[in-house]
Amino acid sequence: MKSFTYVITDRVGIHARPAGILVKEAQKYGADISVRSGEKQADAKQLMQLMSLGAKCGDEICVTASGTDEEAACSAVQEVLREYL
Repeated sequence: MKSFTYVITDRVGIHARPAGILVKEAQKYGADISVRSGEKQADAKQLMQLMSLGAKCGDEICVTASGTDEEAACSAVQEVLREYL
């Protein structure tokens, strides 16, 4: 299992366009990828779950990937977060 934390820098927080990009990237991998914000947790491959986290600018999220390609999945998701959120 691989995990990392990230602080949301987008002034709007997690919203539809970047969340959709994140979901599309996560779906490329066989690993289970979850995103946690506070007490809430979401499957990174499910757009509505991801948006329901309600993560705002300055919130810290924790991303966890487990499975055969967890290393690549973590790297890809981290890159999407840096670029869009």
